[in-house]
Amino acid sequence: MAGTAEHQDLIDPFGRVIEDLRISITDRCNFRCTYCMPEEGMTWLDRSQVMSFEEIEHLARIFVERYGVRGIRLTGGEPTVRAHLSVLVAKLAKLENEKGPIDLSMTTNGATMRLVAAGLRDAGLKRVNISLDTLDRAKFERMTRRDQLDNVLDGIVASQEAGFAPVKINAVIERGVNDDEIVALATYGREQNVEMRFIEFMPLDAGGHWVNDQVVGQEEIVEKINAVYPIEVMPARGAAPADRFRYLDGGLHGDATDPGAKIGIIPTVTKPFCGDCDRVRLTSDGDFRTCLFATKEFGLLAALRAGETDDQIAARIEAAVATKWAGHQINQVNFTRPSKSMSQIGG
Repeated sequence: MAGTAEHQDLIDPFGRVIEDLRISITDRCNFRCTYCMPEEGMTWLDRSQVMSFEEIEHLARIFVERYGVRGIRLTGGEPTVRAHLSVLVAKLAKLENEKGPIDLSMTTNGATMRLVAAGLRDAGLKRVNISLDTLDRAKFERMTRRDQLDNVLDGIVASQEAGFAPVKINAVIERGVNDDEIVALATYGREQNVEMRFIEFMPLDAGGHWVNDQVVGQEEIVEKINAVYPIEVMPARGAAPADRFRYLDGGLHGDATDPGAKIGIIPTVTKPFCGDCDRVRLTSDGDFRTCLFATKEFGLLAALRAGETDDQIAARIEAAVATKWAGHQINQVNFTRPSKSMSQIGG
């Protein structure tokens, strides 16, 4: 069968095997979240600069077939603003290597999932992560600069109805902004039978105003939830970014074989997981990044458009991975903030 020849591992200088590829398919978004981009003044890429579906598939195939990448996550900006997204999903869903088909997922703000969830599922998308930072409508509008809470909540339901499982909900917690809703969000996860994932606030806001005092750390998040709903840590996450916890009472939907709704915490700032990181990234304009916080990019799309062979592009990938550093060094004096915001890099 095509695409199942034995691959070579893509290994960085610290012995980490790269198995996860994040692909930003657009820098545009229908929200203006305060921790991601400014309300106005964003300069969007010209459409000619953005990877076509065929170019995305071409580069993704190199990672999957040559290097054994197991997971691809589509990000943005907001990936659902890209027209005919199900066409791209269908292309990528066919990629496989000797380990089998890839695990194809997407991160979205959920606002239009009622319209597209079923089509994306039918096209081969396996999982979705949906952003939801608050359950308060006024606060939601302040944080996203859009009055779309009802659509996001409905999009979560639509994703479940389409058969995505598990549906994971991402909440970026900022002190003084939404840290008073940690328990409320956990309650929502229990009631809706979704996995709430609390993410520490990272220095990738477009305004550059991040300070460490705004970070609500994993220990504090666990303490607040555990005081209301006793939880226990689950087995080690491996290369996954989230530490996971389960409710001792099984949640509202658990049973003997499935503990039901769970909690995930991504402690990028207070408990970095860099030592187990197995992911790399492609920006929407085809630049390759070995870390979310990388300060250097490698132009794979430019190489592809210049007519380079797959072997030549693969050599570029290997050279880039050889520069992957041990960790992002947030909170250390030599930390260098990336020049791009989260929306430009891809979540």
